[in-house]
Amino acid sequence: MCAGALSLAGTACEALTEDDDNLDATSPFWVEPRGPAARQVRVWQEQGREDDAVVLQRIAKEPMAVWLTGDDPKAQAESVTRQSERSGVIPVLVAYNIPQRDCGQYSSGGAPDAAHYRAWAARAAAGIGARRAWIVLEPDALAQWASGCVPQAAAKQRLALIAQAVRIFKSKPGVSVYIDAGNPGWIRDHNMMVTALTEAGIAEADGFALNVSNFHTTAVTRAYGDRLSALLGGAHYVIDTSRNGNGPLPVPPEDGKKKKDEHKKEKEKEKEKEDGKEAGKEQQPVPQAAGARRAVGTREPEDVEEAEPEEGEEEHEPESWCNPPGRALGTPPTTATGNPRIDAFLWIKRPGESDGACRGAPPAGRWWAEYALELARATPSHLAPPSLEPGQPEVPLLPSVLPADPPSAAPGGGAESPAAPAPAPVPAPVPAPATAPTAGTAQGSAPAAPPAAPPAGPPTDPPAEKPVPPVPGTGPAGPGHHG
Repeated sequence: MCAGALSLAGTACEALTEDDDNLDATSPFWVEPRGPAARQVRVWQEQGREDDAVVLQRIAKEPMAVWLTGDDPKAQAESVTRQSERSGVIPVLVAYNIPQRDCGQYSSGGAPDAAHYRAWAARAAAGIGARRAWIVLEPDALAQWASGCVPQAAAKQRLALIAQAVRIFKSKPGVSVYIDAGNPGWIRDHNMMVTALTEAGIAEADGFALNVSNFHTTAVTRAYGDRLSALLGGAHYVIDTSRNGNGPLPVPPEDGKKKKDEHKKEKEKEKEKEDGKEAGKEQQPVPQAAGARRAVGTREPEDVEEAEPEEGEEEHEPESWCNPPGRALGTPPTTATGNPRIDAFLWIKRPGESDGACRGAPPAGRWWAEYALELARATPSHLAPPSLEPGQPEVPLLPSVLPADPPSAAPGGGAESPAAPAPAPVPAPVPAPATAPTAGTAQGSAPAAPPAAPPAGPPTDPPAEKPVPPVPGTGPAGPGHHG
């Protein structure tokens, strides 16, 4: 999903080792001072493209996640957390190195085996030390496990391996961990995702992450997240809003009708099988399609709120998640989400970095200036401020999700920073151990989840250019996973 992540260690790390103050002191999250967008702004200013440089500042000024890369992430993690500590803000890091990553697609790779992965996670945690950081853990890993595309040997150990990574990162006092849980259009079996999250250590994590590198609207993602949260006893979560300002790529009317017809037939088959079970017949569960990875489409939030799990946003072409045209930036990173279950809106996918070599784009994770400019220029249709829950303050203070005692500053640090957010109590269900689905085989039926209170209603989401010369010294700057 996050193709190209492994090739990022070069210039990306160089940019991260330069000390500088946070560019936006009003944000609770760290802004990379010399990221690819900021460097592109300077290039365009030198070339006289002042108007484009001003537009691109909409990306350059915002805090974005840093994807940990390379065989040894310690130096990168240490550099980022030291810089952010000096500014008194929180860095968002993405751990993305699970074995058999991305099922052989654009971001294929990962650690060669479980032992190497545990060592890699330990090195990343050592780089963070006692400093603060939010970790988004292994985008796509659970959803791909549930879809059945992970090779059988790797699938058997994946959930336990993620749980071990949770414990490794949570051994550091200032770290908060959010396990990736896909997006509303991917894994439609809520119970299966709850099972996966439970076995992956959600009870020890701070919550889960949704919509990473995808385009689903905040309203649709919140409805999905609230359902998962309710099934997990009130688990908190974060949403990637980096590119969801216009939602996902629309489904053409003819394709939408075809999808509905196919869905109706699937439901009829499922009903027949259920009837067969009641009659004492042996039936096998219908496996979820492995190709349902990053489904996209547009639906009204109220439709999704009332829809059955299978009626998420749908895609109309195989790779509609890959650099789709006409998308827009979403809500900037903030902890003022209007929903007590949502700890933050984050820019986990870095806008302007390719999802993969599709639609004329460079390889995944590479900076693509013209696509970044299109995102920044587009008029978002979902950027209205989120509605507040009853009794919630207009501007929640960051310390409301942080423990009172801050970790001590590392030597050489400046301002003392508050501690990382305390894990939300997550009385997760205790389902029977899951059997990993494998490609070409039927998935095991998901265990029954405890009854959940109905989730709250969704919030209200708020000319061709000449080819741009590459930014001097710019290499791949972040994963381009298909989010």
